[in-house]
Amino acid sequence: MLVSSQTVVVAALLTSSVLAPAAAPIEAATSHTNGIAGSATPDRTGQRVALQRALDSVVGAGVPGAIIEVRDGGAQWRATSGVARLSDGRRLRAGDRFRAGSVTKSFVATVVLQLVAERRIGLDDPIEQHLPGLVPPGRHGEHVTVRQLLNHTSGLPDYLADVLLQRPDALRALRSARYTPRELVAMAVAKGWKFPPGTQGAWAYSNTNYVVLGLLVERVAGHSLGQEIARRIFRPLHLANTTFPSSAQLPGPHMDGYEWLDGPTADPTDLTEYSPSTLWSAGTLISTVHDLNSFFRGLAEGKLLPAHLLREMRTMRAMGSDRPGRSYGLGLEGNVNYCHRQGPVWGHSGSVAGYNTFSFTTADGRRQVTLALSRDSTKTPEADAAARRILTTTLCGPGHRKRSW
Repeated sequence: MLVSSQTVVVAALLTSSVLAPAAAPIEAATSHTNGIAGSATPDRTGQRVALQRALDSVVGAGVPGAIIEVRDGGAQWRATSGVARLSDGRRLRAGDRFRAGSVTKSFVATVVLQLVAERRIGLDDPIEQHLPGLVPPGRHGEHVTVRQLLNHTSGLPDYLADVLLQRPDALRALRSARYTPRELVAMAVAKGWKFPPGTQGAWAYSNTNYVVLGLLVERVAGHSLGQEIARRIFRPLHLANTTFPSSAQLPGPHMDGYEWLDGPTADPTDLTEYSPSTLWSAGTLISTVHDLNSFFRGLAEGKLLPAHLLREMRTMRAMGSDRPGRSYGLGLEGNVNYCHRQGPVWGHSGSVAGYNTFSFTTADGRRQVTLALSRDSTKTPEADAAARRILTTTLCGPGHRKRSW
């Protein structure tokens, strides 16, 4: 069956970043460059100016706003370009919040692994043991394990890409949709399995896996998923501007999110307010570039997990021939495309209506970069290419050499 290019693009919602159809640049946004925050020694000034220009090029390619924070050891550098809101041209600030999409999965996976460390669940426990009947026993359901949910080898269909995003005008419809987590799982199971759980060499990204894991946390811990993430991660790492929302609002100072759903010459659709019930544990997190860097650095430094479980988290499987150089562990993405001479970087990318996020850490944990954009599924190939250049430069240094920023 033939589908439109827009349908193909939006089917990547909550997965890692993909190329999108072309759209016209935003003239109003390109003139608002907000500059660099933080101190700069003379030897770094030229590098930072060059990176500011690269950030401006993302906005020049049609993204309303972009925020970045780069860390190298104890040094931090933040910059913005574009505007926070198109309607009034509000100045974008480096501390503005945004929707982080699938970066949420790294937080959920960390909580699951903390429960493993506490011996309350096992990585190879069948999910049926803890959530009887959720994934129906029979053909395959009784064989799905916690590990397979974490690394996307369960074979469960994706309720989002395989069901909800196949409906007409899906992004608009999902803005106000209301689903329970169990309803999301049920609609995926009804589609039938992609492959038997744990099939050798088989891998398929599925948001359903992380909805099941969210329900697992609630069952085992006895509290809501949001409460557990806050208690176990937000508070210990002092992530004061990160929330797991229960309403459609994006509170506090924030960057609005947009898509050009009616074509590149039409007015943009403001998707800042969005129902969390269609995303939940798969991608509903709200955060800042500073908080996401703090999370991944804390994770790398062993502040959240014992060493043996961090190694499990970083045990990767190839994502497939359509994603060369990319691999997936337990809620953690590995990518050698940014720094192929230095090995993979670790972290996660996130795509959600109106927002595209990249948050990665070098293997030694020294350098972090988080880049947040206020446009995702309809952004231009030029914007995608500019974002990739920024990630390569910040994570590896110009010419793929290590360099401080």
